[in-house]
Amino acid sequence: MIIALEEAKRRLASLEESVRQLRDALHIEALTEEAMELEAKTYAPDFWGDQETSGKILQTLKQTKETIENYENLVARYEDTSLLIEMAIEENDESSVDEVRREVEFIEKECERLRLGTLLTGEYDRNNAILSFHPGAGGTEAQDWASMLYRMYCRWGEAHGYNVKLIDWLDGDEAGLKSATLMIEGPWAYGYLKSENGVHRLVRISPFDASGRRQTSFASVEVMPEFEDDNTIEIRPEDLEITAHRSSGAGGQHINKTDSAIRIVHLPTGIVVGCQTERSQLQNKETAMKMLRSKLMEIKMREHLDKVSDIQGVKNNIEWGSQIRSYVFMPYTLAKDTRTGYENGNIQAVMDGDIDGFINAYLTMNAKKQ
Repeated sequence: MIIALEEAKRRLASLEESVRQLRDALHIEALTEEAMELEAKTYAPDFWGDQETSGKILQTLKQTKETIENYENLVARYEDTSLLIEMAIEENDESSVDEVRREVEFIEKECERLRLGTLLTGEYDRNNAILSFHPGAGGTEAQDWASMLYRMYCRWGEAHGYNVKLIDWLDGDEAGLKSATLMIEGPWAYGYLKSENGVHRLVRISPFDASGRRQTSFASVEVMPEFEDDNTIEIRPEDLEITAHRSSGAGGQHINKTDSAIRIVHLPTGIVVGCQTERSQLQNKETAMKMLRSKLMEIKMREHLDKVSDIQGVKNNIEWGSQIRSYVFMPYTLAKDTRTGYENGNIQAVMDGDIDGFINAYLTMNAKKQ
């Protein structure tokens, strides 16, 4: 057991430089000063006079303090674990081995998580993420592939402690889905998942082909941040086609089986959004409108437009983009990202949500470009 403790000691020592460098990478000193300045503003007599401004200040203060606390907690865990290892080795305490291993693993993961946080510098990286899934041509095979991707991101979100919420689902003809929308709620959800926007390619022996032939299928994943209500996004009632329909799909018992689901078409652009998971038609409509605003805002920013009315229509390349990743089940197993070159041969683990390697490689690549 002393060997196990010595190995844990070496693993912990190898993290010392990373922990130290994180202090500078996270700008802890600057953040501490910023937190003090922001907190001083909250004591001003007229602080609550402007609700919008005060809300933003409080949100920034919360995020700043959270970053500082996360780093300080990491340092404290590092120092405590180092002391625990030394004491266990000195006393030949076998009972401490499992605890030491858990602590070292936590520190490794937390160090990597905070390092990745330094790469998330986009204005909306901290926002919730909205994911939409669309199968390509190919009928049931493509629709099944889209549902496999849906499951993959659900698993990823749940494994990382995010709140995963189904917004809308349209069943496939025989299996899978024709379209689905998923909300992943929590800090930095969009920052991590923005790397997943694009076309995903599948190669496998189709379970829907009696001849057992190998087939290639495509599905697109659209990722956008959830925006707070933005007064610059004006949507005229006459530009909307709103229909109610019966909910269906992956929600099971949690979906209200009445005509409370809402689908909205924004006529000038052709954008379609829907919601079926809230308790009432009114709530579904409110959620769908919020998604529509987010989608219009995202397109407006991406195309560098001054006004939403300048969006002429939803082009195919907005929905599909370029192929970003291939998932091969046959004749070998491999998931490979075409942008970064990162690959993982454990295809089942990837489909169960193990996509952190792809996300990390994308964020690192983008950081080098900046």
